[in-house]
Amino acid sequence: MIKINLIQKRKEKKKVGIRKEFIVFFLSIALLFTVFALIQWKTGKEKEEILSEISKTKKEIDHYKSQIAEINKAKETQKIYQEKLNVIDSLRKQKSTPAKVLDEISMSKLEKIQLEALKKTGSKIEISGVASDDETVANFMTNLRKSKIFKNVDLIVSEQIEQNKIKLKKFVLSCEIFV
Repeated sequence: MIKINLIQKRKEKKKVGIRKEFIVFFLSIALLFTVFALIQWKTGKEKEEILSEISKTKKEIDHYKSQIAEINKAKETQKIYQEKLNVIDSLRKQKSTPAKVLDEISMSKLEKIQLEALKKTGSKIEISGVASDDETVANFMTNLRKSKIFKNVDLIVSEQIEQNKIKLKKFVLSCEIFV
């Protein structure tokens, strides 16, 4: 009978198994470090891209802030010019108003009336003068009311005065101007 020493083979198989396990273990660790290195590299690259994008965005923001400042300056300038244009338009409108008012008063004035003063306050005008009688003052007021420029013609004061021994009516009228 032949005796076979199986313990030796078992020991050798066990050594080979342990060696394989160590190789697999070291390969697993190497693979794990490689995976970690790849993840670290990819994360670093993404971080650089994000930082680059942030820097680019900050530059764009600075550029837009300067453009906003320019736009605000332009709006202020435009506002100033618009105010100046409004003043010019207002002056142009007011330039012709006194001429129209005086023309309308002279057209409405009767021969028996002598005007002494015209006082303008805003859109109201006060006319003072002397007339021969109350009827002449009433006709003057009627003529002013018929005009398209004067509205709300009211008699403020009417008193009798004497000049050179002639009895006259001194009057003050108030009316609004619509031009």
